[in-house]
Amino acid sequence: MAFVCPIDAKYPNEISALLSPPSPLQVQEYFDQLVWMRQCRGLRVIQDGALGKGVFADAAFKEGDLVLKDQMLVGSQHTSNKMDCLVCSFCFRFVGSIELQIGRKLYFQDLGISTNHQCDMEPSSPMSEDCFEAESDDGEEIALENNESMGGCSSSNSKGVALPNGLVESLMNGGLSLPHSKEFSMPPAIPCSGGCGEAFYCSKSCAEADWEAFHSLLCTGGKTEPSRREALLKFIQNANDTNDIFLLAAKAISSTILRYKKLKLACSEEQMKYGNIVDLSILLEAWKPISMGHKRRWWDCIALPEDVEPSNEVAFRMQIREMAFTSLQLLKEAILDEGCEPLFSLEIYGQIIGMFELNNLDLVVASPVEDYFLYVDELPSPYKEKAEEITRPLLDVLGDSYSICCQGTAFFPLQSCMNHSCYPNAKAFKREEDRDGQATIIAVRPIHPGEEVTISYIDEDLPFEQRRALLADYGFECRCPKCLQQQRP
Repeated sequence: MAFVCPIDAKYPNEISALLSPPSPLQVQEYFDQLVWMRQCRGLRVIQDGALGKGVFADAAFKEGDLVLKDQMLVGSQHTSNKMDCLVCSFCFRFVGSIELQIGRKLYFQDLGISTNHQCDMEPSSPMSEDCFEAESDDGEEIALENNESMGGCSSSNSKGVALPNGLVESLMNGGLSLPHSKEFSMPPAIPCSGGCGEAFYCSKSCAEADWEAFHSLLCTGGKTEPSRREALLKFIQNANDTNDIFLLAAKAISSTILRYKKLKLACSEEQMKYGNIVDLSILLEAWKPISMGHKRRWWDCIALPEDVEPSNEVAFRMQIREMAFTSLQLLKEAILDEGCEPLFSLEIYGQIIGMFELNNLDLVVASPVEDYFLYVDELPSPYKEKAEEITRPLLDVLGDSYSICCQGTAFFPLQSCMNHSCYPNAKAFKREEDRDGQATIIAVRPIHPGEEVTISYIDEDLPFEQRRALLADYGFECRCPKCLQQQRP
């Protein structure tokens, strides 16, 4: 028997108001303003009774043209990816330096830091000259000795490649500069002002924007009240153990609470005299960005895993609902605001996560570490050989992980309005200059004024039956020219 969330029972009218679709006028005004703020020239969001919303071209686009750069409403780097990529927690640009990025990769792989072999140097020393010589970009010589000559200064790792003791520390603390690394400069990593040690930023403006939009409620640093900090850590641990989409949902709720507080503060005492009536209108205004996204409850729209038999589907979806409820209770303990209590209803939480399930786009930012090693590989002789004396042992240790990009998931408000086609005229594609977490949509063939801009939600090269099965999870049957042509009579 399905359980009832207490907040769902307490606030049925408020929850119904939050989940009521915005009026066509509200939708049009919101997206017209968003297109203007994003400076998306040549595009317009148009509502359609059958398909909901769609993005249409107001100008011509040639193949390869940039159609849209869309800033995310909420986004999150996958927890497992944080060990490989240090990025700004707000815009997702890589931060620090090539040396720091490589050093962190090696550190988290537990390479080059084994205590099986000891050097005579002090543990805190950044490097030992007996193990290797260093070359900074000012031209001084640098050379890693080969494994045979490292002797007692070499340390072992899981790939069987020996690196000098202290090398990882030197990369991370700035004691060692790699050849040509200045060609790939990055903004310094600015730590969270709350002291959590988890969030870093590329600039003061990104740090302030994240704090104002999300992080002030989600920071686990020492400045956070102890009981709330403990509750946040439990919520985060649960999300890491189950599904990190809960972290994204927490951001959506946090941003709504913070907007609510800001709007409420701006209200005059005269406006506030009506109490909860005005409070609900403020909450609805704070909720507006989330209200514009297409929603279904997560446990209703999540795709049935291949290893779950159809006969077990009901039990599976109930299990997903219970998982969401457990996560919600942990989040409620951490960040509940009395004026925003309806946001902590299971119905609201499920609809937020379902919106992400149906509309999210992969967050991908190319790694400058990969670009660095490719740059070294393409250097002319003898510069290449000299540089590879340093970089080759590092590359051997890193293996395939050297090219891992920043990976996460995000909700982009304009991109989410784009409808699907198995014969799309646009696609999400990162160009060389696209180095942050914004969604980048490129035309794959000419798009004419008045034509709808479409993307594919799935691999459009799959056979018709497979495409139809995958799209069923989105709740529709594709009627694009390609599907109509391939559909059996």
